[in-house]
Amino acid sequence: MRLTADRVAEVLRSREPEPLALPVRSLDHADHFLRTALMGYPELAADHLLHPEAARDLLAVVSSIVRRATLLLEREKLGGCSGRELEERAVRRARIYKAILELALNLAGVERAWARIGEGSADLALRSLLSALEEWEEGERGELGEPAVLAGVIRRELERARRVNRGRSMVAAMAAEIEKGLRGDTLARSFFEAARRVFAENFYRRAYEARICKFGNDYALGLRWLRHLGFVQVSTNPVLAARAYDDDPELWEAFRRYAARVLAAEHPEWFADPEKHADELAMEATRFALLENFYVFRVPFVLSGYHDGLVSYQLNPLIAHDAEKSVEAVKVFVERLERDLAVYDEYLWWGYSVPEKGRPNLVVKVAAAYPAAIEIAERINSMGVGQNITLSYTVSQEVLVGAAALRGMARAAKKGIVPTQTYDTNMGGRLEDHLREVLAAKLLLEALGKLGEGERWRLLDRLASRLGARPEVWGEAKRRGLEAAVEYLCSVRVLGRSLLRPEYVEALAEAGAFGSRADVEKLLERWERAIALSGTYVAKRVYEIFFAPWNRGKWVEYLVRTVEVTREQAELVLDRFDLLPASKRKPIDTLLTLSSLNVTNTEFPDHQLNVHGAAKGLSLEELRESIAKPLSGEELELLMQLDDFVKAYEASPEAAELLREVGIEQDYGRRGVSPRDWPSYGPCAKTLREFTDAYLAFRARVVELAKELGRSAQP
Repeated sequence: MRLTADRVAEVLRSREPEPLALPVRSLDHADHFLRTALMGYPELAADHLLHPEAARDLLAVVSSIVRRATLLLEREKLGGCSGRELEERAVRRARIYKAILELALNLAGVERAWARIGEGSADLALRSLLSALEEWEEGERGELGEPAVLAGVIRRELERARRVNRGRSMVAAMAAEIEKGLRGDTLARSFFEAARRVFAENFYRRAYEARICKFGNDYALGLRWLRHLGFVQVSTNPVLAARAYDDDPELWEAFRRYAARVLAAEHPEWFADPEKHADELAMEATRFALLENFYVFRVPFVLSGYHDGLVSYQLNPLIAHDAEKSVEAVKVFVERLERDLAVYDEYLWWGYSVPEKGRPNLVVKVAAAYPAAIEIAERINSMGVGQNITLSYTVSQEVLVGAAALRGMARAAKKGIVPTQTYDTNMGGRLEDHLREVLAAKLLLEALGKLGEGERWRLLDRLASRLGARPEVWGEAKRRGLEAAVEYLCSVRVLGRSLLRPEYVEALAEAGAFGSRADVEKLLERWERAIALSGTYVAKRVYEIFFAPWNRGKWVEYLVRTVEVTREQAELVLDRFDLLPASKRKPIDTLLTLSSLNVTNTEFPDHQLNVHGAAKGLSLEELRESIAKPLSGEELELLMQLDDFVKAYEASPEAAELLREVGIEQDYGRRGVSPRDWPSYGPCAKTLREFTDAYLAFRARVVELAKELGRSAQP
């Protein structure tokens, strides 16, 4: 049998790692690196050397790794053996190659600075690692005629990167760029040099290192490459957990094996009656999908003192209105997660001084669609569990739930718990979508009011046909009446994300209510510019309320006064509280909300690609502290004509009262949406429906798997 790169990649896909068993039986750091890699955890092996205590001995450890690996590879020559033995040797060799390449990328990434490894030491270590890889590569050529194992490792690395968001991602584009730089005569070095160049030139890497802003990922795959760029957060929800399984079939197969081997043994009752335990099964499937996320971000989490490296986990949306059930679900999730992370940390930090092994790098997503979010936020933060306030689009939600999170963090600090970073999400893109849908429907209904009933429906039928509406769905919308039909045609899923879609412009022009086609386009252009900034206006206002120089100190005083913490503890709490602009639709949603303090921008994979492209030629200094720079008042004046924007942009009576108590004197209005109305507020209701439907679909898929495994276990 001839060993090829494709065969190596195929064999690696089929090999499971050995379970991480305690106690760890390593002799020294080099031995630990190789043992861990050969067990099937090359990334963990590479991350093991990212600790300040390893920095002083890095060159000696690397020297020992290379020496021991060379002896092992000399003993296990690939030439002269075949069949199963050849594949086993190829797997062990591949795991060593992968660990060495991962270590090299860590040393070339931002991780080097996190671990306080000097640039000179890193360069010398890289020289040794690459020289060793080149020698081993040449050895493969002599034994096999080609470096099949090394090529298989690199091919699999690029293949996994291309899967991210099914190729519509910055990571996939980076993989394509790296692949262009590969040279057959020097595969290892050309891969590393191409990767180092692509990482160094990336906008996010440059912005992070220049302290322009911190960044997170709105997707559960591709995180290791993003970590090299400085990404320090990942945000997930039921939609994204399900998508991770869809985009990575290996992940679903791995969960199937885990469920059959581990869950079925620990919880046979789940598999005897899956429907009864549907939520527990869904929680475990979500946790399993996110485990690699937690592992990737252990390094920044621990090295930053729990400030960075957070993974968001969405609470079951079916209980988001119930504080008691939600807090109990957090406790269960944290307990199971801490068990896994404690074992992982024993390997990651073996031989080092680490105060808290196993502490989850977790922020729990709490839906601000319900008033209960205020209580949940304070209670879970007081336990030292971080939080991501989600389904939040308004000043009212982000101030009231954010203040509760601050109080909870202060209560944790008062007990001596170092609080975990917490995020106050602003889902600006979803607010923008909602406002566009509402305005598009309003304008269309106004135009139809100038027509007779027969003309109205003929115009709507033409519009539905031009927009490509499915006939059966359109027929159902028509049966529900005029407003329902218009709402359907103006929804994002039909009209898209622009008022200037030609078919819609033509329909308004045909109705004749707003003048000529040119008049209609001019009107819609003004509205489109304004709506495109709606989420950013809210984000900037929330940032000002919490973090503007004239307000920030008042929150410190508020925590000192109400929770009775010290000023130093209150400052620590404020430092660990970030605004999280999210649900982006276009590059300016990121580029206008950057700050070196108290902001983390979280990005979809395709959005990252768009931002990276849009930022070319822009000066980083021009973007510095962009969130604090005012926008044009013209668009704001137009937006204030929309009731749902006013509800988002102004404080509610409850938020205004809280701000008065804090001592903030600026008038932020009182017409914002009150907590009792959060569930029915347009963007909240729409997103909650979407997340609930996605959760139910994902849960049903997991239950079906449990039923299948339960049947197969029957005699």
